[in-house]
Amino acid sequence: MTFTSRPPSIWQRSAAKAVLATSLVLALGAGVTLWRASVREAVAVANYPPQGQFLEVTGEQVHVLDLGQPAGWSSDAPAPDLVLIHGASGHIRDMSFRLAPALRDRYRIVIVDRPGLGYSSRADHTGASLAEQARLIRGAVAQLDVRAPIVLGQSYGGGVALAWALDAPGSLSALVTVGGVSHPWPTPLSRFYKITSSPLGQALVVPLLTAFVPRQTIRDTLTEVFEPQPVPEGYFDHFGPGLTLRRSAMRANALQRANLLAEITAMAPRYPALRLPIEAVHGSADTTVSLDLHARQLERDAQAVNLTVLDGIGHMPHQVATEAVAAAVDRAAERAAAQARLR
Repeated sequence: MTFTSRPPSIWQRSAAKAVLATSLVLALGAGVTLWRASVREAVAVANYPPQGQFLEVTGEQVHVLDLGQPAGWSSDAPAPDLVLIHGASGHIRDMSFRLAPALRDRYRIVIVDRPGLGYSSRADHTGASLAEQARLIRGAVAQLDVRAPIVLGQSYGGGVALAWALDAPGSLSALVTVGGVSHPWPTPLSRFYKITSSPLGQALVVPLLTAFVPRQTIRDTLTEVFEPQPVPEGYFDHFGPGLTLRRSAMRANALQRANLLAEITAMAPRYPALRLPIEAVHGSADTTVSLDLHARQLERDAQAVNLTVLDGIGHMPHQVATEAVAAAVDRAAERAAAQARLR
Protein backbone atom coordinates (compact mmCIF):
# COMPACT_ATOMS: atom_id res chain seq x y z
CA MET A 1 0.00 0.00 0.00
CA THR A 2 1.27 3.39 -0.92
CA PHE A 3 0.50 6.72 0.73
CA THR A 4 0.03 9.83 -1.34
CA SER A 5 0.44 13.36 -0.07
CA ARG A 6 -2.45 15.70 -0.83
CA PRO A 7 -1.89 19.43 -1.19
CA PRO A 8 -3.22 21.41 1.78
CA SER A 9 -6.76 22.69 1.50
CA ILE A 10 -7.65 26.38 1.49
CA TRP A 11 -8.89 26.01 5.12
CA GLN A 12 -5.63 24.38 6.20
CA ARG A 13 -3.57 27.11 4.52
CA SER A 14 -5.71 29.80 6.17
CA ALA A 15 -5.40 28.13 9.56
CA ALA A 16 -1.64 27.88 9.20
CA LYS A 17 -1.45 31.57 8.31
CA ALA A 18 -3.63 32.46 11.30
CA VAL A 19 -1.47 30.43 13.66
CA LEU A 20 1.66 32.03 12.24
CA ALA A 21 0.19 35.54 12.51
CA THR A 22 -0.96 34.93 16.09
CA SER A 23 2.44 33.56 17.02
CA LEU A 24 4.14 36.61 15.55
CA VAL A 25 1.80 38.96 17.42
CA LEU A 26 2.35 37.12 20.70
CA ALA A 27 6.10 37.07 20.19
CA LEU A 28 6.11 40.75 19.32
CA GLY A 29 3.95 41.52 22.37
CA ALA A 30 6.23 39.50 24.63
CA GLY A 31 9.28 41.17 23.19
CA VAL A 32 7.84 44.65 23.70
CA THR A 33 6.82 43.77 27.26
CA LEU A 34 10.25 42.46 28.18
CA TRP A 35 11.96 45.41 26.52
CA ARG A 36 9.77 47.96 28.27
CA ALA A 37 10.13 46.18 31.62
CA SER A 38 13.92 46.19 31.24
CA VAL A 39 13.93 49.90 30.36
CA ARG A 40 11.78 50.84 33.35
CA GLU A 41 13.96 48.75 35.67
CA ALA A 42 17.11 50.37 34.32
CA VAL A 43 15.63 53.83 34.87
CA ALA A 44 14.67 52.95 38.46
CA VAL A 45 18.16 51.65 39.24
CA ALA A 46 19.80 54.69 37.64
CA ASN A 47 17.61 57.09 39.60
CA TYR A 48 17.83 55.18 42.88
CA PRO A 49 21.15 53.31 43.01
CA PRO A 50 22.30 51.29 46.03
CA GLN A 51 23.03 53.55 49.00
CA GLY A 52 24.85 51.10 51.21
CA GLN A 53 27.14 48.10 51.00
CA PHE A 54 26.69 44.47 50.07
CA LEU A 55 27.46 41.78 52.63
CA GLU A 56 27.55 38.09 51.79
CA VAL A 57 25.78 35.68 54.13
CA THR A 58 25.87 31.99 53.18
CA GLY A 59 26.06 32.83 49.49
CA GLU A 60 23.38 35.54 49.52
CA GLN A 61 23.91 39.28 49.17
CA VAL A 62 22.30 41.53 51.76
CA HIS A 63 22.26 45.26 51.06
CA VAL A 64 22.68 47.34 54.24
CA LEU A 65 23.04 51.05 54.94
CA ASP A 66 25.16 51.70 58.03
CA LEU A 67 24.81 55.32 59.17
CA GLY A 68 27.65 54.90 61.66
CA GLN A 69 28.15 56.43 65.07
CA PRO A 70 26.26 59.71 65.58
CA ALA A 71 28.11 62.88 66.38
CA GLY A 72 29.27 63.06 69.97
CA TRP A 73 29.55 59.31 70.38
CA SER A 74 32.70 57.24 70.05
CA SER A 75 33.85 53.67 69.86
CA ASP A 76 34.74 53.89 73.56
CA ALA A 77 31.22 55.05 74.44
CA PRO A 78 29.13 53.92 71.47
CA ALA A 79 25.51 54.75 70.81
CA PRO A 80 23.02 51.87 70.99
CA ASP A 81 22.71 49.85 67.80
CA LEU A 82 19.37 50.03 66.00
CA VAL A 83 18.36 47.86 63.03
CA LEU A 84 15.43 49.03 60.89
CA ILE A 85 13.46 46.48 58.81
CA HIS A 86 10.95 47.69 56.20
CA GLY A 87 7.59 46.20 55.27
CA ALA A 88 6.14 44.54 52.17
CA SER A 89 7.01 46.08 48.80
CA GLY A 90 9.55 48.27 50.57
CA HIS A 91 13.27 48.85 50.77
CA ILE A 92 15.84 50.95 52.61
CA ARG A 93 14.48 54.28 51.39
CA ASP A 94 11.23 53.83 53.30
CA MET A 95 13.14 53.91 56.59
CA SER A 96 15.53 56.69 55.54
CA PHE A 97 12.77 59.21 54.80
CA ARG A 98 11.72 60.33 58.31
CA LEU A 99 12.41 57.68 60.92
CA ALA A 100 16.19 57.32 60.58
CA PRO A 101 16.76 61.10 60.58
CA ALA A 102 14.62 61.41 63.73
CA LEU A 103 16.81 58.88 65.57
CA ARG A 104 20.15 59.60 63.94
CA ASP A 105 21.54 61.73 66.78
CA ARG A 106 21.38 59.00 69.45
CA TYR A 107 21.59 55.60 67.73
CA ARG A 108 23.94 53.88 65.36
CA ILE A 109 21.39 52.98 62.72
CA VAL A 110 21.67 50.12 60.24
CA ILE A 111 18.89 49.88 57.64
CA VAL A 112 18.49 46.69 55.62
CA ASP A 113 16.89 45.62 52.37
CA ARG A 114 14.97 42.46 53.15
CA PRO A 115 15.98 39.44 51.01
CA GLY A 116 14.48 39.69 47.54
CA LEU A 117 13.63 43.37 47.89
CA GLY A 118 15.61 46.52 47.30
CA TYR A 119 19.09 45.37 46.35
CA SER A 120 19.26 42.22 48.50
CA SER A 121 19.24 38.92 46.62
CA ARG A 122 16.30 36.55 46.79
CA ALA A 123 17.27 33.72 49.10
CA ASP A 124 15.32 30.78 47.68
CA HIS A 125 12.49 29.80 45.37
CA THR A 126 9.86 30.74 47.98
CA GLY A 127 11.18 34.28 48.30
CA ALA A 128 12.56 33.49 51.78
CA SER A 129 10.60 32.75 54.93
CA LEU A 130 10.38 35.10 57.91
CA ALA A 131 12.91 32.96 59.76
CA GLU A 132 15.30 32.83 56.80
CA GLN A 133 15.10 36.57 56.29
CA ALA A 134 15.81 37.16 59.98
CA ARG A 135 18.79 34.80 59.80
CA LEU A 136 20.28 36.56 56.79
CA ILE A 137 19.78 40.04 58.23
CA ARG A 138 21.23 38.91 61.56
CA GLY A 139 24.27 37.51 59.81
CA ALA A 140 24.76 40.66 57.77
CA VAL A 141 24.62 43.15 60.63
CA ALA A 142 26.90 40.94 62.73
CA GLN A 143 29.58 41.56 60.12
CA LEU A 144 29.31 45.27 60.96
CA ASP A 145 30.01 44.49 64.62
CA VAL A 146 26.40 45.20 65.54
CA ARG A 147 25.84 43.49 68.88
CA ALA A 148 22.52 43.00 70.66
CA PRO A 149 20.74 45.75 68.71
CA ILE A 150 17.27 47.12 69.15
CA VAL A 151 15.37 45.70 66.17
CA LEU A 152 12.45 47.61 64.66
CA GLY A 153 10.17 46.06 62.07
CA GLN A 154 7.29 47.75 60.28
CA SER A 155 4.27 45.82 58.92
CA TYR A 156 5.65 42.61 57.33
CA GLY A 157 9.01 43.59 58.80
CA GLY A 158 7.44 43.23 62.24
CA GLY A 159 7.02 39.53 61.49
CA VAL A 160 10.69 39.31 60.51
CA ALA A 161 11.68 41.06 63.75
CA LEU A 162 9.54 38.65 65.78
CA ALA A 163 11.12 35.67 63.99
CA TRP A 164 14.55 37.09 64.90
CA ALA A 165 13.56 37.38 68.56
CA LEU A 166 12.08 33.88 68.68
CA ASP A 167 14.98 32.11 66.98
CA ALA A 168 17.91 34.06 68.46
CA PRO A 169 16.68 35.86 71.60
CA GLY A 170 20.18 36.49 72.90
CA SER A 171 21.21 38.40 69.76
CA LEU A 172 19.02 41.48 70.26
CA SER A 173 18.30 43.68 73.27
CA ALA A 174 14.77 44.90 72.48
CA LEU A 175 12.08 44.73 69.84
CA VAL A 176 9.87 47.44 68.34
CA THR A 177 6.95 46.64 66.04
CA VAL A 178 5.26 49.41 64.04
CA GLY A 179 1.95 48.36 62.53
CA GLY A 180 3.52 44.92 62.73
CA VAL A 181 1.96 41.65 61.66
CA SER A 182 2.02 39.06 64.45
CA HIS A 183 -1.10 36.87 64.52
CA PRO A 184 -3.30 34.90 62.08
CA TRP A 185 -6.15 36.67 60.31
CA PRO A 186 -9.37 35.29 58.80
CA THR A 187 -9.40 36.90 55.34
CA PRO A 188 -8.06 34.92 52.36
CA LEU A 189 -5.14 35.94 50.20
CA SER A 190 -6.14 38.71 47.80
CA ARG A 191 -6.66 37.90 44.14
CA PHE A 192 -3.68 40.10 43.23
CA TYR A 193 -1.27 38.02 45.33
CA LYS A 194 -2.89 34.76 44.29
CA ILE A 195 -2.14 35.65 40.69
CA THR A 196 1.32 37.18 41.12
CA SER A 197 2.53 34.34 43.37
CA SER A 198 1.40 31.62 40.94
CA PRO A 199 3.87 30.19 38.41
CA LEU A 200 1.85 31.59 35.49
CA GLY A 201 1.46 34.96 37.15
CA GLN A 202 5.15 35.13 37.95
CA ALA A 203 6.02 34.38 34.33
CA LEU A 204 3.39 36.48 32.53
CA VAL A 205 1.59 38.95 34.77
CA VAL A 206 4.55 40.34 36.70
CA PRO A 207 6.43 41.45 33.56
CA LEU A 208 3.26 43.15 32.30
CA LEU A 209 2.92 45.06 35.58
CA THR A 210 6.57 46.09 35.51
CA ALA A 211 6.26 47.25 31.93
CA PHE A 212 2.92 48.99 31.84
CA VAL A 213 1.48 49.91 35.25
CA PRO A 214 0.81 53.67 35.11
CA ARG A 215 2.60 56.08 37.42
CA GLN A 216 -0.78 57.35 38.68
CA THR A 217 -1.75 53.83 39.73
CA ILE A 218 1.36 53.70 41.89
CA ARG A 219 0.44 57.02 43.49
CA ASP A 220 -3.10 55.79 44.11
CA THR A 221 -1.77 52.63 45.77
CA LEU A 222 0.46 54.67 48.07
CA THR A 223 -2.50 56.86 48.94
CA GLU A 224 -4.44 53.78 50.04
CA VAL A 225 -1.52 52.54 52.15
CA PHE A 226 -1.25 55.88 53.99
CA GLU A 227 -4.97 56.46 54.55
CA PRO A 228 -6.49 58.18 56.45
CA GLN A 229 -3.36 60.37 56.43
CA PRO A 230 -2.08 61.87 53.17
CA VAL A 231 1.19 60.72 51.66
CA PRO A 232 3.85 63.08 53.08
CA GLU A 233 5.20 65.64 50.66
CA GLY A 234 8.39 64.37 49.07
CA TYR A 235 7.86 60.73 50.04
CA PHE A 236 7.02 59.48 46.56
CA ASP A 237 10.16 60.93 45.02
CA HIS A 238 12.37 59.91 47.95
CA PHE A 239 11.08 56.34 48.03
CA GLY A 240 11.39 55.50 44.36
CA PRO A 241 8.46 53.13 43.72
CA GLY A 242 10.13 51.95 40.52
CA LEU A 243 12.45 49.82 42.63
CA THR A 244 9.49 47.87 44.00
CA LEU A 245 8.12 47.31 40.48
CA ARG A 246 11.17 45.44 39.25
CA ARG A 247 10.29 41.88 38.31
CA SER A 248 12.61 40.31 40.86
CA ALA A 249 11.17 42.38 43.70
CA MET A 250 7.55 41.81 42.70
CA ARG A 251 8.06 38.06 42.44
CA ALA A 252 9.78 37.80 45.81
CA ASN A 253 7.24 40.05 47.49
CA ALA A 254 4.30 38.08 46.10
CA LEU A 255 5.70 34.76 47.33
CA GLN A 256 6.53 36.20 50.74
CA ARG A 257 3.00 37.57 51.05
CA ALA A 258 1.44 34.30 49.91
CA ASN A 259 3.37 32.33 52.56
CA LEU A 260 2.93 34.83 55.37
CA LEU A 261 -0.27 33.55 56.99
CA ALA A 262 1.02 30.01 57.41
CA GLU A 263 4.32 31.28 58.86
CA ILE A 264 2.61 33.64 61.30
CA THR A 265 0.21 30.88 62.36
CA ALA A 266 3.18 28.68 63.23
CA MET A 267 4.99 31.48 65.08
CA ALA A 268 2.18 32.86 67.22
CA PRO A 269 2.07 30.05 69.84
CA ARG A 270 5.73 30.76 70.66
CA TYR A 271 5.26 34.38 71.78
CA PRO A 272 4.79 33.57 75.50
CA ALA A 273 8.47 32.52 75.54
CA LEU A 274 9.63 36.05 74.66
CA ARG A 275 11.26 37.83 77.59
CA LEU A 276 12.96 40.84 75.98
CA PRO A 277 11.44 44.35 76.10
CA ILE A 278 8.90 44.85 73.32
CA GLU A 279 7.37 48.15 72.27
CA ALA A 280 4.41 47.87 69.91
CA VAL A 281 3.15 50.97 68.09
CA HIS A 282 -0.08 50.66 66.14
CA GLY A 283 -2.56 53.07 64.59
CA SER A 284 -6.21 52.74 65.57
CA ALA A 285 -7.23 53.44 61.95
CA ASP A 286 -4.90 50.82 60.42
CA THR A 287 -6.97 48.80 57.95
CA THR A 288 -3.99 46.93 56.51
CA VAL A 289 -2.81 45.24 59.73
CA SER A 290 -5.62 45.23 62.28
CA LEU A 291 -4.85 46.63 65.74
CA ASP A 292 -7.16 44.12 67.44
CA LEU A 293 -5.98 41.08 65.47
CA HIS A 294 -2.28 41.80 65.85
CA ALA A 295 -0.91 44.30 68.38
CA ARG A 296 -3.56 43.68 71.03
CA GLN A 297 -3.08 39.93 70.75
CA LEU A 298 0.70 40.35 70.92
CA GLU A 299 0.19 42.38 74.10
CA ARG A 300 -1.89 39.52 75.49
CA ASP A 301 0.48 36.71 74.47
CA ALA A 302 3.95 38.11 75.19
CA GLN A 303 4.81 39.21 78.72
CA ALA A 304 6.92 42.28 78.07
CA VAL A 305 4.83 44.16 75.50
CA ASN A 306 4.11 47.84 75.99
CA LEU A 307 1.45 48.82 73.45
CA THR A 308 1.05 52.40 72.22
CA VAL A 309 -2.14 53.00 70.24
CA LEU A 310 -2.08 56.08 68.02
CA ASP A 311 -5.60 57.43 67.70
CA GLY A 312 -6.72 57.98 64.11
CA ILE A 313 -3.39 56.93 62.61
CA GLY A 314 -3.25 54.45 59.74
CA HIS A 315 -0.66 51.91 58.63
CA MET A 316 2.40 54.18 58.33
CA PRO A 317 3.08 55.65 61.80
CA HIS A 318 6.81 55.89 61.15
CA GLN A 319 6.05 58.42 58.40
CA VAL A 320 3.06 60.33 59.81
CA ALA A 321 3.62 60.02 63.59
CA THR A 322 7.39 59.76 63.55
CA GLU A 323 7.93 61.32 66.99
CA ALA A 324 5.70 58.69 68.62
CA VAL A 325 7.65 55.88 66.96
CA ALA A 326 10.97 57.47 67.94
CA ALA A 327 9.72 57.71 71.53
CA ALA A 328 8.92 53.99 71.46
CA VAL A 329 12.48 53.27 70.34
CA ASP A 330 13.79 55.38 73.22
CA ARG A 331 11.61 53.46 75.68
CA ALA A 332 12.87 50.18 74.27
CA ALA A 333 16.46 51.36 74.72
CA GLU A 334 15.80 52.42 78.32
CA ARG A 335 14.12 49.12 79.14
CA ALA A 336 16.92 47.15 77.51
CA ALA A 337 19.54 49.07 79.50
CA ALA A 338 17.63 48.47 82.75
CA GLN A 339 17.32 44.78 81.97
CA ALA A 340 21.05 44.57 81.23
CA ARG A 341 21.86 46.18 84.60
CA LEU A 342 19.91 43.45 86.41
CA ARG A 343 21.95 40.66 84.87
